Amino acid sequence: MTPDLPLIGFGLPVSGSWATPATMTAVARRAEELGYASLWSFQRVLFPAGGGLGPMYRSVHDPVVPLAHVAAVTDRIRLGTAIINAPFSSPALLAKSLTSLDVVSGGRLDAGLGLGWAEDEYTAAGVPFEKRGARMDEYLRVLTALWTEDPVAFDGEFYTVPASRVSPAPVQRPHPPLLLGGGAPAALRRAGRLTSGWISSSRQDLTSIGESIAVVREGAEQAGRDPDAVRAVVRGLVDLLDHDPGAGRRPLQGTRDQVLDDLRDLAAQGVTEVFLDLNFSPRVGDPDVDAGPATSYAHEVLEAFAPAG
Repeated sequence: MTPDLPLIGFGLPVSGSWATPATMTAVARRAEELGYASLWSFQRVLFPAGGGLGPMYRSVHDPVVPLAHVAAVTDRIRLGTAIINAPFSSPALLAKSLTSLDVVSGGRLDAGLGLGWAEDEYTAAGVPFEKRGARMDEYLRVLTALWTEDPVAFDGEFYTVPASRVSPAPVQRPHPPLLLGGGAPAALRRAGRLTSGWISSSRQDLTSIGESIAVVREGAEQAGRDPDAVRAVVRGLVDLLDHDPGAGRRPLQGTRDQVLDDLRDLAAQGVTEVFLDLNFSPRVGDPDVDAGPATSYAHEVLEAFAPAG
């Protein structure tokens, strides 16, 4: 890839018919061989019995286990969650899980967290839907404390950790990079104020994403942090075609050259990394599609945008 492009990652197979252990392994190995920067998973706990969500949400693996699976067959490529809905687990439990992933991967974890938006998932997790923003602020404080203080103790409005020693420690020090999702101005500022960066949602308008990135970096600057060091990671809903789709083409849809132009535009807007996520493609992430053609198309996309090439 040329310098005017962002870093390029790839969505690990975690949703739909292609999300098998063998395909996870094959995709992870090939992505690393081709020079991709990262592999990413996401979390969906429930799919409403009455429908209402897209097919990519119907059959989704846990966000951590597949990354641990491919950590064993790769050496360099980073492993990210985009995202885990943090309030669904206590900070102590999530810290333990993410630390273990950082250890078994040799320090390759990027921990993308978010608030979640499905009230039924909050109900199933036994967590109140109210005060989500305040809960997340405190969650990040206690998570950081669990990773950086020994012994650690925390007594807040939402979470309590008795004075304890927590071991092992993550490989990355002081802790794995934290990234936050969310699209509201408060969430964007929180990402800049408290974490290493921001991850956009699948519904993000990529034609104006620079406006959201500016809010993230404003939050960093107001907190006395370097705004230029803040990462902006995009879930790229790529749709590779052999022809120009014409009027109505959306970003990251079209021929290879058109998609590359879109990636350059995203870099110009301040995006630092784009991961091409076929879990959100109806050609791949739908559990009803044939896994064979879905996987073949995924490898076509992998080869087409190989950073090493």
